[in-house]
Amino acid sequence: MKIVIDAMGGDNAPHSTVEGAILAAKRFQDVEIILVGQEEQLKKVQTSDFPSNISIKNATEVILTEEEPVKAVRRKKDSSMVVAARMVKEKEADAMITAGNTGAFMTSGLLIAGRIKGVDRPALAPVLPTTGKNGVLILDVGANMDPTPENLVQYALMGKIYAEQVLGITNPRVGLLNVGTEDTKGNDLMKKTFPLLKELPINFVGNVEAREVPQGACDVLVCDGFTGNVVLKLSEGLASSIFKLLKIEFTRTFLSKIAALILKPGLKHLKDGMDYTEVGGAPLLGVDGGFIKAHGSSNAKAMMNAVRQARTFLNNNVLERISEEIE
Repeated sequence: MKIVIDAMGGDNAPHSTVEGAILAAKRFQDVEIILVGQEEQLKKVQTSDFPSNISIKNATEVILTEEEPVKAVRRKKDSSMVVAARMVKEKEADAMITAGNTGAFMTSGLLIAGRIKGVDRPALAPVLPTTGKNGVLILDVGANMDPTPENLVQYALMGKIYAEQVLGITNPRVGLLNVGTEDTKGNDLMKKTFPLLKELPINFVGNVEAREVPQGACDVLVCDGFTGNVVLKLSEGLASSIFKLLKIEFTRTFLSKIAALILKPGLKHLKDGMDYTEVGGAPLLGVDGGFIKAHGSSNAKAMMNAVRQARTFLNNNVLERISEEIE
């Protein structure tokens, strides 16, 4: 299989992308990795020879984080992200990974690769940490701000397949994000979606309130892109704030510093459980190809895990399974 990486995308590119690709190439020797970007810069990162299963494809332009997504994708035809997406479209690669501009990533997937037959709208689906071991796959978090009930039904189906095939969850529990657990709760979209989800051949557990999500109330959480994006960013901000407050408290007095030393192993375990670098990235489900969005500040470890994630995605034929389920 061939996995192409937008080597110029992300806050730490190209160092993180090149180093992550090297780690992945050594670990997954059945994967051919293609780094797309400005060739001279990529070669400067690695002083010795690349592993034999890594190659470079030159792309002269870069889409920056602050650029307007649609304009950037249409104007910068030779940007690393657009070239990578085009390689998936033209079957020169099976999947692509980027830590770059999220809007441009989604635009590339939709406009260049196109949708899987039968899928109306794609969904961006990250995994959020919970008190359970698997976390929760939430979709959508921004690809579609104003979905229809039929869109949410497709999200549930795609989320179920991804949770089974990539996350390894047997019979995943699917929940609908709502303001209450009663069947009749919510706005018009949620009220119309609920009975449709009940009819699906999935393990639908009903409406799920936001406060129940971190406690592992479901394995797959379905919502509109606007609400999902708010949940995602609030969760990231809350986690960061909690660790900052803990640091302040544990360094306040001599006794608290002693307590911090005693609790250090447990706190490290807690932090590792919320580490995005372990997950890899968020798939854009519903597009015709494996499209993985890594975190903008991804380091080498995160990029390596994104390759692992894309490899699992391809090995388990997620695209074909989604197509069959939707049809």
